[in-house]
Amino acid sequence: MPHTLPGGTYALADDLVVTRMGYGAMQLAGPHVLGPPADRAGAVAVLREVVELGITHIDTSDYYGPYVTNEIIREALHPYPNDLRIVTKVGALRDDQGGWPTALAPDQLRQAVRDNLTRLGLEAMDIVNLRVGGLDRPTPGPIAEPFTTLVELQKEGLIRHLGLSTVTAEQVAEAQAIAPVVCVQNFYNIANRADDPLIDDLAEQGIAYVPYFPLGGFTPLQSDTLAKVAARLEATPMAVALAWLLQRSPNILLIPGTSSVAHLRDNVAGAALPLPAGAVAELEHIAG
Repeated sequence: MPHTLPGGTYALADDLVVTRMGYGAMQLAGPHVLGPPADRAGAVAVLREVVELGITHIDTSDYYGPYVTNEIIREALHPYPNDLRIVTKVGALRDDQGGWPTALAPDQLRQAVRDNLTRLGLEAMDIVNLRVGGLDRPTPGPIAEPFTTLVELQKEGLIRHLGLSTVTAEQVAEAQAIAPVVCVQNFYNIANRADDPLIDDLAEQGIAYVPYFPLGGFTPLQSDTLAKVAARLEATPMAVALAWLLQRSPNILLIPGTSSVAHLRDNVAGAALPLPAGAVAELEHIAG
């Protein structure tokens, strides 16, 4: 593994160590995360570059496409390198209108885990995240029933470790009372920081926090402060945003996505940007 990857590694569990610089595979599907990509060979090339760079953490889901992203991952990387860890999420589907309806019934979750395994060509998933909320915010309420379904699949040997996605702090605590949680994946970036207390709490427990939409999601981050800091450091705003996340807390793992090899390399290089204390102080005010 190259030592140049920013952030080093993080141990989610004794048998689960990943590079803090990961890769989110959502953008490998077609526009709006539906259908096949225009350049399938390019998508395969990106995944192979991910491994070549030494990244050992790929985030995906069978509902990206749907199905398309996992099929491309298998085409590009199977049989997988021994140190590669693939993380998926269940709890949603795609409808004909491009929506993301929830799918938290026990039979839906069981089928989703099996579908991920089949399309990825795996016997067990390293991590399965239970997605509870909407696209960018949690939906409060009990999660014991769906989480218990994943615990049962873990006992059956289909899942090694459990995580949560788009959840509240209360839902994290509820799940932890049932079984160990190794990571939480929520919407968070330099401009959207509602999860600051949760990140700090998880860090104290040694639990990873994985921000999705680290660069703003479908609408890139826009901030005069971010742009000014980036210009002064002779970097791009996106590089500053990624570097800030890595420096925000040692339990943060990055999964920026891209369908471009060049952009992938830029993300890795950008995340390694050292941020002076004065720049960090300025950036702290972006979220208001």
